[in-house]
Amino acid sequence: MALSNLFDFNTPIDRKGTWCTQWDYVQDRFGIANLVPFTISDMDFKIAPCIEEALHRRISHGVLGYSRWQNEEYLEAIKYWYSSQFNATIDTNMIVYGPSVIYMVAKLINLWSQQNDSIVVHTPAYDAFYKTIIGNKRKIEACPLIKRDNSWYCDMNYLETLLAKKEVKILLLCNPHNPTGKVWSKEELAIIAALCEKYHVNVISDEIHMDMVWKGSHNPWCQYGKNSWAVLSSASKSFNIPALTGAYGLIQCEKTRENYLNQIKACDGVSSPAVLSLVATIAAYKQGHIWLHELKNYLYNNLDFVAKQLNHVFPQLDYAIPDSTYLAWIDLRKLNIDDIKLQENLIHEQGVAIMPGYTYGPEGNQFLRLNIGCPRSKVETGVNAIINAIKALE
Repeated sequence: MALSNLFDFNTPIDRKGTWCTQWDYVQDRFGIANLVPFTISDMDFKIAPCIEEALHRRISHGVLGYSRWQNEEYLEAIKYWYSSQFNATIDTNMIVYGPSVIYMVAKLINLWSQQNDSIVVHTPAYDAFYKTIIGNKRKIEACPLIKRDNSWYCDMNYLETLLAKKEVKILLLCNPHNPTGKVWSKEELAIIAALCEKYHVNVISDEIHMDMVWKGSHNPWCQYGKNSWAVLSSASKSFNIPALTGAYGLIQCEKTRENYLNQIKACDGVSSPAVLSLVATIAAYKQGHIWLHELKNYLYNNLDFVAKQLNHVFPQLDYAIPDSTYLAWIDLRKLNIDDIKLQENLIHEQGVAIMPGYTYGPEGNQFLRLNIGCPRSKVETGVNAIINAIKALE
């Protein structure tokens, strides 16, 4: 994949002083300010020109009153994206709005389960999954993914033993999977769908990383789900607009859709969407495909750079580019590096903030999650820091 000649992803942009979580609040998680961060999964790039222009046009109108998401332009943009990108046909009547994917996960957890019920999660898992499940007084049933030949697999027999438990009400699927980057195959999704139907388990599929697939193609759960399910996503991850807030879901069950919409309006007061999020999503899905294509080329080259640099210095790592996401999930187990000492060196000696794998559960011990959604010069800083820190601990 060649570097982009159409858009500038190379020039660093100073995000400090913009109330930016990744840069301005790095001290909250790592204890020290002024670290170079490779943490929360947003990107250090400007938004697509088509989105910027659409936002300018809407703001220039001058009135930003209450709005509705149930408009044809927004719904059709989502339908068009699924058709053009994934060859999937969706029913716009299934679409619902939410402030964020995790907000919608929490609402569905409460609609589909009771306190002390259990939810199956493939681990290591996105840390917000743990927080949301525990925060809503549910229990986690971990289904560890297995690494073999630089790919990640699910033990379907073990998954079935979990889904068969009477207290399990929901499978919270991450599709594609964060942090491993696993892309679920058609065959795997078909098996999981059959198991969930067999044991009457509801499925919530978080598909926010769906556009960032490097190997194979994304397979939306809506093409496989049989019983009660919801697919949740947003343009925020792919097009770097999380600050605008806004996500959407496809909820298969009409009664659940009605209950969800009643809950967010009556209980949470979410009756009017962030209109700029709607504008940005429409622009992204109707006009942003060229920008996204070029961005993905750039990100893939960043991942390739990480792999080549690490494997050159530490060939025993045999690090491979993940199948999806712009998050390098780096397995350091062959080096037997102490996680705590590595973090201390990265922070205090190298001056960088890189997510320790144990953030995502015990299965993440001796891993790092490196966000490469940034100019190459910053990626070089992060990779050099990892190399220097490991050498210092050998």
